[in-house]
Amino acid sequence: MASCLVGLGSNQGDRSKILDAAVVQLGACPQIEVAACSAWHETSPIGGPPGQARFLNGAALLETSLTPHELLARLLQIEDRLGRCRAERWGPRTIDLDLLLYDELVLKSSSLEVPHPRLAYRRFVLEPAAEVAGAMLHPTIHWSISRLLEHLGATMPYVAITGPIAAGKSHLAERLVAELAGRLIAERPNWARLDAFYTNPSGHGWKTELEFLDQRGRLLAVDAAVWSEQRWAISDFWFDQSAAFAKAWLPDEQYQAFLEPYERLRQTVARPRLVVQLDVPVEELLIRIRQLGRDCERHLTTEPLERIRQAVVDRVGRPDSGPVLHVGSGDHETVFAEALAAVRGME
Repeated sequence: MASCLVGLGSNQGDRSKILDAAVVQLGACPQIEVAACSAWHETSPIGGPPGQARFLNGAALLETSLTPHELLARLLQIEDRLGRCRAERWGPRTIDLDLLLYDELVLKSSSLEVPHPRLAYRRFVLEPAAEVAGAMLHPTIHWSISRLLEHLGATMPYVAITGPIAAGKSHLAERLVAELAGRLIAERPNWARLDAFYTNPSGHGWKTELEFLDQRGRLLAVDAAVWSEQRWAISDFWFDQSAAFAKAWLPDEQYQAFLEPYERLRQTVARPRLVVQLDVPVEELLIRIRQLGRDCERHLTTEPLERIRQAVVDRVGRPDSGPVLHVGSGDHETVFAEALAAVRGME
């Protein structure tokens, strides 16, 4: 039998009655045992069209002999029975049943992804989930449900945006700051230094990466003035991308030496509540770089861009990175909507 965590939500009709009926129908399946069910929590809608009614959300811990796809089929069947209508994404709904965790399985197919891609940073999911499955582990972050929930309360209201060159980090950070009436923490590149670096990485890589590391450390220091206000701060960089970019550019001996000041400074900076990773194919990155027309980047080619992209992916995938929103190469509006919903979901 597999231990599974399912999220439930409703903002249409008699919400509590519908959620109760969903739990009864789950338990009526011979291959499913409802081991525990949370209380129902009233929450504000996140994303989707304006003017929606408030939700009731909860979580159920199941023991099942069904496979992940069989369980998904059963969840969809129950949604249909209870009048679920899929008119628009994040729109109002009588019932929403999400498979959040299936033991410690990691699965991504065209119809199902577990763990649920937004589980790690949605407060309205984590609060009821912690009631019934606080010790369950997120299999890619390697944090328990309880720790993920505690992270939302223990960290400053701060989101870091990362990705390779020309991924759109600054554009997204500026839009989020404007929407949230937040504070922007922006890098100030030394363009002359970068021109020399891109022309001759082996000759200028070490000093350039140390300059970026020092600047990021100062901007994100826990005693920096930016943290005195309790409003969202958004940075167009992530401190840990320093190690990723150094890995991509520096020879191994220099990279190993770079890790010493990096790890030292890492202990002195604010950790983000969420990392937003913009993962854009290198072919698209090259197009964007040409459109930006920054003279210092004229030397960049596919090979170093792919090296940087992969180094960021690898660094984001480490367990000590915490919750991450992975966003692909969608248009700016789609990326912004995903990121904004993620931020709102942590409030």
